[in-house]
Amino acid sequence: MLEISCEVNKLAGETSPYLLQHANNPVEWYPWGEEALQRAMQENKPILVSIGYAACHWCHVMERESFEDAATAGIMNQHFINIKIDREERPDLDHIYMDAVQAMTGAGGWPLNVFLTPDRKPFYGGTYFPPVKAFNRPSWKEVLLALSQAFKERRSDIEQQANTLTDHLAQSNQFGTQAPPLPGIPKEELFTREQCDTIFSNILSQADKTWGGFGRAPKFPGTFTIQYLLRYHYSFNTPAALEQALLSLDKMLQGGIYDQLGGGFARYSTDEKWLVPHFEKMLYDNALLVDTLCEAYQLTRNETYAAAITHTLDFIAREMTDSQGGFYAALDADSEGVEGKFYVWSKAEVAAVLGEKAPLFCEFYDITEEGNWEEQNILWVRQPLAGFAAAKGMDPAALEALLATCRQQLMAVRNLRVRPGLDDKILLGWNALMIHACCQAYAALGNVHYLEMATRAMNFCWLNMQQPGKGPAFYHTYKAGSARYPAFLDDYACLIRALIALQEVSGNLEWLMRARELAAFVITHFSDETGTYFYYTIEGQQDVIVRKKEVYDGAVPSGNALMAANLRYLSLVFDERTWGTRPVNMMARLAQTVVRYPTSFGIWAAELLQWVKGTKELAVVGKDFRARMQEAHAYYIPFKVLLGAESNQPGMPLLEQREQPGKTLVYMCENYHCIKPVFYIKEIINLIK
Repeated sequence: MLEISCEVNKLAGETSPYLLQHANNPVEWYPWGEEALQRAMQENKPILVSIGYAACHWCHVMERESFEDAATAGIMNQHFINIKIDREERPDLDHIYMDAVQAMTGAGGWPLNVFLTPDRKPFYGGTYFPPVKAFNRPSWKEVLLALSQAFKERRSDIEQQANTLTDHLAQSNQFGTQAPPLPGIPKEELFTREQCDTIFSNILSQADKTWGGFGRAPKFPGTFTIQYLLRYHYSFNTPAALEQALLSLDKMLQGGIYDQLGGGFARYSTDEKWLVPHFEKMLYDNALLVDTLCEAYQLTRNETYAAAITHTLDFIAREMTDSQGGFYAALDADSEGVEGKFYVWSKAEVAAVLGEKAPLFCEFYDITEEGNWEEQNILWVRQPLAGFAAAKGMDPAALEALLATCRQQLMAVRNLRVRPGLDDKILLGWNALMIHACCQAYAALGNVHYLEMATRAMNFCWLNMQQPGKGPAFYHTYKAGSARYPAFLDDYACLIRALIALQEVSGNLEWLMRARELAAFVITHFSDETGTYFYYTIEGQQDVIVRKKEVYDGAVPSGNALMAANLRYLSLVFDERTWGTRPVNMMARLAQTVVRYPTSFGIWAAELLQWVKGTKELAVVGKDFRARMQEAHAYYIPFKVLLGAESNQPGMPLLEQREQPGKTLVYMCENYHCIKPVFYIKEIINLIK
């Protein structure tokens, strides 16, 4: 007799929007935890772990087709212990089981469905499975019944496969790292201009020189790679690097991946032209794109980038910010069960709203009767505004004013539509990425609102996400008054980076003291056995089958890459010599892989470039130190430490014995060797590059 649950399942008590979406499924879902894992052991049943996230379109499709179907649920309930995981709440588990599925199948994605032995070891998995056999994929029911039968009849084979795969996962931690460098080799020999040039060449070999970006569709923003190109051009005056970086940003800003009406970026484009996005909007993508746009603006002073920064942060403030200042995780791709419905238009809808202004607007944004996507229209810019205005014999400023009025009218109508689902959990690492972006925006544009956004969000995290009584330990996620799950390496690495940025734009040294405390905590609780890299999970965490070390820069920066940069910075501020040698060893052991595969190691590539170019240490002391620090932000100085105080600061070599009565002085140093101080940054800007 098949067991079919008609009541809410064990997910009803969770806070994750993704888990709550499945609380009324007839599947007897459990959250990951002791109750489900113990039941699997007691009943000697295989575990089905299904991993997704709230903004995932195909996760919703599989739920509608299979998890809401009573007959399918009956098979799942009879033969498996079923666990649902929000990958954003438990990225540690997602990483482990995604690696397992990729090792088994050569592919991955979400929804991620992986089958485990009762002791949590993976033996089979895949992504989306259809309800009936299609797309060269077996049906979900076929998979369930076949695996249930295999588990009963070929148990020893399954156990052997699971053990082999788990051993592989443990060994894969070493991928890409070489033996440590011999002691005494100077940094100038470990990290070279030639390596930076090879990275540039390898990036350009993957670049789309027509539409920008890197590789073929689906196209992701590639922010780390764009940043490398900007910094490489700054370092070595290479116009081809700047050209590809700006082409990539320009084409994204003109494309459908960028919300032309409301601001903000979707996660990726399904085509090479950036026209058709996967419509979900993630906090981290928008943070990383704001970071990159700020660098582009500081380097070029192109007002298009300033406008995009403003437009995107307006979107974040309007739609992605909690009343207490924290930032939400994501907006769904779907509304009313249809992907992209909230964002697309028919020509008739636009004409009804804009009246006589519609023809010009439609021509500019490629809105046609037949549509440019599934008989609907995604707004995108085929011809940049200046060229379009010239072709029409119009003043560019007048055209932009007209288009802005039209966009406001359409936004007012769009706001009446059924909105995409909001994933309103607050994730520590992603919040830290957006805090950093707000700091960069304040530095680039001088709008104090962005500094206020950053400070408010940091205070929110400090107040609501610290673990009580555990020193600087934090939780990973917060929602509805409840913080849970110990924070991961990425969380701490991003948070330290954000604290460093907050000091640079506020002049408040307390942020650096907190960064130092957190860095010491990470070193104590996340270091690997060699004292080189860091594990993803904190020591003592019991519910993972392996402790992974993540070194790839994926959709978000690698925690190890960020910690290398953080330790380099903090070692200079606090004269912590051992903190300074560790990032050299981290970089040296990975450098060969970074040079070969730079688009997978973008943060590392930029770190290598900084070791080659060196770091300028800028210290400002005197009563006007904040104004002098703000003046530094008017320039593009990617490789710097920037500190300021009203008076000497013991324990910080750059701020010791600097004070001169009645004066505010700017010191430029490198490895603590300083040139004669000046009154204004502009006096030494030519020496900084």
